[in-house]
Amino acid sequence: MITLTVDRNLKREITAFKMTGHAGSGPYGYDLVCAAVSAVSFGALNAVESLTGARMKVTQAEAGGFLECICPKTTTDAWDKMQLILEAMLVSMQTIETSYGNYIKIYDEGGVDHVET
Repeated sequence: MITLTVDRNLKREITAFKMTGHAGSGPYGYDLVCAAVSAVSFGALNAVESLTGARMKVTQAEAGGFLECICPKTTTDAWDKMQLILEAMLVSMQTIETSYGNYIKIYDEGGVDHVET
């Protein structure tokens, strides 16, 4: 199962997210849930960089099964755009969870501040 943990600051803004595990919804190379979650998460990372100029701190496992992204300090305008992109990512992930809840679980947590200094 994939676990997505979303960290938020006290203003409920997303400051980081972490995905761990494997969906296991199909054979390697044909896992629909894995493909969807990967496309949504990496699409969001690419959008943040392309549309805001900000680079999130990204840590991932070479063999897959682990992705951690921490929001950098940036301008207010870039931060606001980043928040919209990350909230849209979360909505997409929640849609996947609604249909494939046996393979992905989302924990949307508040009050944890991981903004890069």
